[in-house]
Amino acid sequence: MRILGIDPGTRTCGWGVVEASRPRAKHVAHGAVSLKGELSGRLARLGSELDSILLEVRPDVVAVEGVFTHRNARSALLLGHARGVALLCAARAGLPVSEYSPATVKRSVAGNGRAEKGQVQMMVAAILGITTLDNSDAADALAIALCHAQQVPAMERLASSRPRRKSTRSGSRK
Repeated sequence: MRILGIDPGTRTCGWGVVEASRPRAKHVAHGAVSLKGELSGRLARLGSELDSILLEVRPDVVAVEGVFTHRNARSALLLGHARGVALLCAARAGLPVSEYSPATVKRSVAGNGRAEKGQVQMMVAAILGITTLDNSDAADALAIALCHAQQVPAMERLASSRPRRKSTRSGSRK
């Protein structure tokens, strides 16, 4: 399964792609989109760049950092705009989307939901065998993709362990 992780932002949006396979995930690509100018123009460019990335890397699923509370309401609102663009691009491409909180991502990659950015960056590089990972936004996006890669087997086990309900109705409805 190819997973595109997106760390949305209105100034910089990180993206990273991993191929989830056993026994471990493999790095495919990563990068960051730098955005300048007025908000509407940045969002338009973000959408265009994400559409291009989706066409180029052809993921099976998209994982996006979920909503979290900022101390600054304006920052949270701006982040919501970037998340909306990412969700729209994935939906237009017909891809399923999973969302993970920052604490869940940090816990799955670094073992601590309060890990510092540097710790996450170092763990992502170690897990994927990347020698140079100098962009924290791209590292965060790869961490989001890795988080999803770890969650999928657990979700599949849970789905297969649920007993199927048999219908007790007989006959037709009147």
